[in-house]
Parts: sequence; structure tokens; C-alpha cells
Amino acid sequence: MFESVINLVEATINALNGMLWGSVLIYVLVAAGVLFTLGLGFIQFRMFGHGVKLVLQGREKTNGISSFQVFCTSMAARVGTGNMAGVAVAITVGGAGAVFWMWLIALLGMATAFIESTLAQVYKESDSEGQFRGGPAYYMEKGLGKRWMGILFSVLLIIAFGFAFNAAQANTMTDALNNAFGFDKTVVGLIIVVVAAYIITGGLRKVAKASELIVPVMAVVYLAIALVVLLMNIEQVPAAIGYIVKSAFGWEEAAGGAMGAMMAGVARGLFSNEAGMGSAANIAASASPNPNHPASQGFVQMIGVFVDTIVICTATAAIIVLTGVLDNPAGQEGIGLLQLALSNEMGSWSAYFIAFAILLFCFSSIIANYSYAENNVMFLSKNKMVLYIFRALVLAMVMAGSVASLQLVWNFADVSMGLMALVNITAIVMLSKIAFAVIKDYQQQVKAGKVPTFDANAFPQIKGLQQGVWSGEGADLVESDIEYEAQAER
Repeated sequence: MFESVINLVEATINALNGMLWGSVLIYVLVAAGVLFTLGLGFIQFRMFGHGVKLVLQGREKTNGISSFQVFCTSMAARVGTGNMAGVAVAITVGGAGAVFWMWLIALLGMATAFIESTLAQVYKESDSEGQFRGGPAYYMEKGLGKRWMGILFSVLLIIAFGFAFNAAQANTMTDALNNAFGFDKTVVGLIIVVVAAYIITGGLRKVAKASELIVPVMAVVYLAIALVVLLMNIEQVPAAIGYIVKSAFGWEEAAGGAMGAMMAGVARGLFSNEAGMGSAANIAASASPNPNHPASQGFVQMIGVFVDTIVICTATAAIIVLTGVLDNPAGQEGIGLLQLALSNEMGSWSAYFIAFAILLFCFSSIIANYSYAENNVMFLSKNKMVLYIFRALVLAMVMAGSVASLQLVWNFADVSMGLMALVNITAIVMLSKIAFAVIKDYQQQVKAGKVPTFDANAFPQIKGLQQGVWSGEGADLVESDIEYEAQAER
């Protein structure tokens, strides 16, 4: 009887996953990306360089969490095994053409990330410790006057990011270390729990500081390996790019065909960069932005989507496509295909490198996922005891994930994340006029050669803002050294 119930639940979850990730979400998120790209006048292309400058400038000292720390924390959650195993699966299922559609959806998603992160900044609030908090749940309550919508979003995010994804990340880490070095999963799990506990009990500030240290290291090391592979196969690059484009449109016979390539690439791109999911917006709200304007954090998160998909996912695709492993995959797919490609090209030691990369990618995801969930726990209840209980449950799920395969939990997390995205997209479309007005204000100040600042009083249509948050209190920022000039608008 119990087994029948489990089978029914699993079948239902799988059906929902197929519907959400196989069609509904793809159409909704692509449509949103097109809407926001047009509404913002292709800002992700016009002001890309400006966004990069803001990310670099974000390291400057602030009284709270810096923009660069927020950038690293959001990248910690975005960049995980999906950037390795997920890309490999997309190419296995949809052929090399999946990479082209991954690029396209990322370019559209940059505009969506801009909108949701700007709104998260607009409606943020300061807690009793002077820490900024915000995100979709907050702009649903304050901007739309729909607390029930914020509660629904928070519950879905806590299930997906707080519990299920963290269990799955821990499981991936222990598997990788067990396979590469024979380490006992229970011992590894206990070590992960202890280190994670040290970081997450320090709250968002400690998570941000840890991410600032881990993310640049893991990104540079992984990209360095990909660059070596590229240089070793430099003469194959033009042919590989041509093959990717031809496969994307069905001009080259490949696994999945044109439609398979499109579906696999779009789904993987959306899942990887999280644009429109509302997840990264949670940490975006915690920044003390520099310059002190909501749109500046929109630029930072826009660049985050670019780095995740156009840079890191492309690095994985380059390793697989350039090494020719697709012609003789030896029955491998997913992370195994990537390991095979690196082993063929660089020797058996690369298996240890992949284990190291997974260790960094997954651990950084655990602490970043926790920060997203903590933000929503505090939205539901300001009681500190609730937060302590939540932290204990997160650590328990990390331990459970370390020693057991939790495929049903992972599938349930996918459903929660899909529903979360639908709720968030609905909210940001409804609030898009406010986001457009705020972003336009930023661009006008840049065009006038000013350092942008946000005057909430100039936007009577924005209701529900916490007093003091946008009047200079709680954010003592260093003066920007970026040259704001009319050319930046062009």
C-alpha cells in the first residue's frame, strides 16, 4: 500500500515536471524575456560595459553587504553541477545545437534578471540588525498588496532551495569524493554539515563573505582548464561554432534535431541562470548598492546571468564539442561525458579536478541557497527561534542528502521551482511599469553625467516603502569613481 502511494506521488511529480519544464515555463520565460528586452530598449546590449564596471566597482566598502559580495553569492547559487553535468546532458539530448539556444535564452534572460533585481531593491526593508532584506515575496506584498502571493512564493522557495536542492548538492559532493578518493560518505557529510553550520549561523553577511572568497577561485580555475582545452584545439574552433549553429537549426544531422536542440538548450539555460525564477532577487535586495540606486543592482545581476551561461556553460560546451567526444561517447552522458572529454585530452588526473570543481561548486551553492531561503523564512516570521529551527532542518537535510539518494526530493524541488517561477513572472509583469520608470530614471541621470541616486519621493506610484531605506539611512556608500557620461547611454 505504502509503495503504491509513493509510486503515485512520483508519477504525479514527474508529470508536473514534464509539463512545467517541457513547455509552460519555456514559453512563459521566453515571452517575459522578449517583453523586458523590448521594454528596456535592449539595455543588456547597449549598457553591457556599464554593467561590468558596476560589478567591478561593487568591491568598494559599504556599511552593509557590497554589490560584489551579492554578485558572488548569486553566482554561488547559479553556478553548480548544472553548469557541468547539465550542459553535458543538454548536448547529449539535443545535440551541439542546444548550446546556441542556451546562449539566446541567456541574452533574453539578462533583461528579466534586471527587472526582478531592480524591483527587489526598490521594495527592500531593513531588519532589526540593519541588514537589508527583500525579494519577490516583499515586492508581492508591498508593490501588489498581495501578502498571500508572497507567502506562496516563500514556501515554494524554502522547499526547493532551503531543503531539496541542498540535499541534492550534498549528495553530489559525497558521490564525487567517494568515487574519486574512496572517502566515506558519512564522514564527508559530517564535515560538510560542520563547515556549512559555521557559515550559515553567521547569517547573510558571513554567507556573502564566504561567497566572495570561493566563487572567484572556482570560476577562474574551471575557466583556466577550459581555456587550455580551447588552446589545444584552437584550429577546431571555427568548425565547432559552425557545427553548433547548423545543429541549432537542423542544418546538420545531430541528436535531437532542431526542435530537440531548442527545447534542451532553452530548458538548461533557464534552469542554470535562474533569470525569472525570483531566486537571485532575494540576495540582490540585501546589497547596499553603489551607486545608491535600485537599478545599479539590476545591472549587476544582469551580468551574473551572462557570466553563468555565456561564459561558464560555454566553457563546458567547449570542452565537450572541441574534444570530439560526441563522436565516441563510450556510453557516457552527463558528468561522465565531461570527465571522458577531459581524460582524453588531459589525462586521468582530470577526474580529480572534476571532483575538486564539484566540491567548490556544490558547497558554494549550499550556502547561497540557504541565504535565499533564510530571507523568505524572515518574511514569514520575524521570530528568531523560527530561524534557528530552520537552520537545524537545513543541516539535517544536508546530512540526509550526503548519505542517501533523494531522487524523489530532487524531482519535487523541480516542481516547486517551476511553480515559484510562474508566481514570480506574474508579479514582475504586473510591476513592470514601476521597474521601467525606475530604470529610466537611472539612465537619464547617467546621460546627464550624474552619479545616479534614488529619490523615492519622485515616484508617487510606488507605495509601501519602508521609511528611511531610500533616504540615505542604512547605506553609507563610497563615492563612485565611475565616469558617468552621456556616452554610457549609447
